[in-house]
Amino acid sequence: MAKLNQNWITEKLIDFEYKQYILLAYLSEVEKAFDKTELYPYFSELIEHYKNAKVIKEQQSAMAESFPKKLLGFNKETLQPEFERLINDSAIIQEILQIVDFSLPKFEYYLKEGKKIYDFIESHTQISPVGIIPLNNDFGYILLNDASPETYVYSYEIKLFESADDKYRGVYTQYVSTFTKGIKNNFENIKSQLIKQIKEWPNPATYAIETDLKVPFAETFLPIAKRILVKTVQPVY
Repeated sequence: MAKLNQNWITEKLIDFEYKQYILLAYLSEVEKAFDKTELYPYFSELIEHYKNAKVIKEQQSAMAESFPKKLLGFNKETLQPEFERLINDSAIIQEILQIVDFSLPKFEYYLKEGKKIYDFIESHTQISPVGIIPLNNDFGYILLNDASPETYVYSYEIKLFESADDKYRGVYTQYVSTFTKGIKNNFENIKSQLIKQIKEWPNPATYAIETDLKVPFAETFLPIAKRILVKTVQPVY
């Protein structure tokens, strides 16, 4: 799997043609994955790369100040320090901005393509509670059912994170077991079996997440199911 480092624009050789090659090689792998309906990790990576490129474009003046300088001395009249720039920052900044201007529409295009895939699969995916949902539904089980003969059980825990600007919820999942579909293994019976096997959760929140599509499980269905789960449980205030 191709990987595009978070600081790919400014690390190593800052050369427009070289960065073009790096980006286009990465996007070629993204396109191959999307053609196979494999959304992750590329879809979330594209979001971060797009945000980073936007920040660089919006903060070009601050970027100039970040280049290394050599202290020459102090101005006799103002007593302010005087510096010599060790790098021709103007030329480098123009090169970086050229890379950014080239990359932004590319990221936008593939983000739109990924969003189309995401929206289509989400429209074919339903979530429903299994049994009584307790007041605290930040942890429990999800029963994942796609167009295969199995139901995949994962435990989940949702945690609230706070940044300087926002609050958001992150979901952590762990594989528990697999059940073959059948009358004896409907969602209610699976939940009963889980309660018998795992005593510390007498009434866990349990949700069934189903799709009628056959899509890559780890790369697409599970990540989308997790996002649907987060939107279903208690919202962030």
